[in-house]
Amino acid sequence: MATVVLQQHSALREQSSTPPLLGSTLTLNTPRSSTPIPNKHIPYCPPGPAPSGEITPPSSPPQRNPPVKSTSTLHPPHDHPKLLKSPPIYGLSSDSLAAALKHAAEQSLPSSASVFPWLHGLHPNNQTQLQFFVARKKSLRSTPRCLRGITIIKAGGDLSRARMKGAVAPDEVLNLSDEAGKGFIDCDPPEGFSVRNFHIQAAKMAQVSDIVVYGDERTNHRIIQSVAERAAQVQRSWKKDLEAQGQSPETYHTFVLTSTWENFEKAYPEFVAVDSRGKPTGKVLDFLQQERIEMCAMSKASQISQGVYQGPSPNPMLLPTDNEGPEFDLLIECSDHANIPDTKTFSYKSKQLQSRTSNDPVNISFPSSGSMMPSSWAQAEADGILRMCQWIYNLTHVARSTPCTPDKDGDIPMTELTPRTRKVLLHCPDGYTETSLLTVAYYMFAEGVPLHDAWLQLHCDKKRNFFAYASDVALLRSVEQRILDESPASVKISSCPTWLGKFDGSLPSRIMPYMYLGNLTHANNSELLKRLGIKRILSVGEPVSWSKAEWESWGRENVKFVDRVQDNGIDELGTEIEKCIKFIGRGKKEGSATLVHCRVGVSRSATICIAEVMASQEMSFPQAYCFVRARRLNVIIQPHLKFVYELMVWDEIQQERRGNKVQRELEWTTVAREIASLNRPYSRA
Repeated sequence: MATVVLQQHSALREQSSTPPLLGSTLTLNTPRSSTPIPNKHIPYCPPGPAPSGEITPPSSPPQRNPPVKSTSTLHPPHDHPKLLKSPPIYGLSSDSLAAALKHAAEQSLPSSASVFPWLHGLHPNNQTQLQFFVARKKSLRSTPRCLRGITIIKAGGDLSRARMKGAVAPDEVLNLSDEAGKGFIDCDPPEGFSVRNFHIQAAKMAQVSDIVVYGDERTNHRIIQSVAERAAQVQRSWKKDLEAQGQSPETYHTFVLTSTWENFEKAYPEFVAVDSRGKPTGKVLDFLQQERIEMCAMSKASQISQGVYQGPSPNPMLLPTDNEGPEFDLLIECSDHANIPDTKTFSYKSKQLQSRTSNDPVNISFPSSGSMMPSSWAQAEADGILRMCQWIYNLTHVARSTPCTPDKDGDIPMTELTPRTRKVLLHCPDGYTETSLLTVAYYMFAEGVPLHDAWLQLHCDKKRNFFAYASDVALLRSVEQRILDESPASVKISSCPTWLGKFDGSLPSRIMPYMYLGNLTHANNSELLKRLGIKRILSVGEPVSWSKAEWESWGRENVKFVDRVQDNGIDELGTEIEKCIKFIGRGKKEGSATLVHCRVGVSRSATICIAEVMASQEMSFPQAYCFVRARRLNVIIQPHLKFVYELMVWDEIQQERRGNKVQRELEWTTVAREIASLNRPYSRA
């Protein structure tokens, strides 16, 4: 891209239609990876009392201090050359843009009370949202003046290459249809109630941002100019509209990167997410990739019994080759599409194992957890599970001699006569969900332990994380005695505990050795918690329902209840984070684990767990978010907009406590956009 100089030609001013390529964009709907989606889901998070005309909406928390305005090196713009007089457009060099982005990342975020509920999205026609948030105070609808961001637009919209950190496509923030008038896209939801409108944040923040337009060497200069002109016109008309409503908006400016993309990419690689060739640089955290890395690290293959391992499906694109890891002879993939192998299949796969001459493993599949429903249970399913366990056991316990090749003197090397048992990997994309049924069944068979002991031993002793379905628990209980009768091990019988009757297959999620994340059902199964080594309970907004004997057994000093915090987008958690972390820390010092829970275990309690990981592991918010998200088994964590914002403020507090200068890894717009993109595949249609 050559240096861009905008000239005010009359022909350009009289254009009535948008040039080609303006609408050719890469948006949130564009897939970023072909990696299989882990078997997770987004549960419903109740916001508390349903908003209605008869219910008094929650009061907004008072502002403790006047909001501090963010400053910017782009305002006022007098230090930058004016490329176009009307609408005003200014030029930016690579150095100036990098300095502006660095300065913006160093600005402390305004308090959540000064930017919410505006960031939730307050459409004038959405009476449900308006009544819930601003019925008492109409001024809360006003655009906050304390925000000043930088919105980076890539002209042409091709974000698959030459993508700057935080860049968006034109149609994510600008209305590109001339028929609808030049303006920001109407992003506020016109109906419904939601406190998780992450997908609108790029457009919301564009309204309070200076806009920088750039292109790469393939971008037509006319396209760059057209996008910049439209952005400047939109900013001007937007300000007039707000003034007509009685508001006093700030003035925001439009800039064009006048340096070439090649120059910027070379000089400031830390601000480049995807290079000119379309390859991610690794300099900018990508939530999707980071979640995959954390998930593979959390569920890394480990041995559960002699010769048998459980872990994620091998994927060289995600993890580097581990030369110290085992070389597997057999890969057993657990899948929803698989059938129970029959005798012929076992015979064929056994011959493949015997005759293979390379290190390439043999593959076989088995039905996944949750795929055998109670209505279809039959003797065939029980026989199939048992046959599979017997076959795996024989492969891993019967020694075999490796085929030998004599040397040139006819001697056979002694090392090749050493018997070697085969190594087997039970795998699925996330490393724990689809394999849980087969893993638990095999462990019961190989080790000779009943279901309840198998579950706890795999989690506590083998350090494996598990999620199974209620149908899996019922199925395993029905075939338990037969598995133990056929077990080659010395069977260790123990009485069935009462916790198993309350067990639906899901254990609370082990985020750290001393901190678990779970739901109210987990919290009310106190016997199971003790067996997991959990001796303290942190209840966020939802109290436990225990008997008097349970309270006496636990001791009230080991239970903390954070009251008056609903998942409603209004109640604050930021003021409670410090106390909660101190409570978790006391348990850590005593060598016991704490269960952090709310009703569902995805929003309020997840927020506290993320805050603890940020503090104890010195992680940024984006890193800690992906860390916790990967470890919340089978469930998508869903802290709402305000909680995420409070966590970003908490990130700043942690940096200051460590003696560092505040430097956000990612800005609010990018964080929200990444979360929206990450959750889109799981959202209900």
